[in-house]
Amino acid sequence: MDNTAAWAGLLRVHAALVPVLDQELQAAHGLPLTWYDVLLELNSAKDRQLTMGELGAKAVVSRSRSSRVVDELTRAGLVERVANPADGRSAFARITAAGRARLRAAAPTYLAGIEAHFTSRMTPAEARTVAAALEKVLKG
Repeated sequence: MDNTAAWAGLLRVHAALVPVLDQELQAAHGLPLTWYDVLLELNSAKDRQLTMGELGAKAVVSRSRSSRVVDELTRAGLVERVANPADGRSAFARITAAGRARLRAAAPTYLAGIEAHFTSRMTPAEARTVAAALEKVLKG
């Protein structure tokens, strides 16, 4: 297997699994995968909030898309925008109690989807190898 095969495999797996996980979350919880991802990042952040720049850097969605997702989540009552006292030009996106409840309710579906469609197809050692290799790529 050459280097381009590893890259092509990553792209194919991503393209195949993201729509499946999105469909499962929407069917069970009315929650798109992009919403789940943003809620997950906000929930795990310090004070459960991030600036839009921080969120764009952490979330799987693009920086420009993250702002639209936050707008959608705000209209749904799952996120609120809060003024940034350190920088009047920016605001925090903060997960609300309703957002945390939706995230908790959807988590079992999300985790079951990862297990069913991804990790169940490899041994635990293979999963550790994949995780370690991808982490090395992210760290540069």
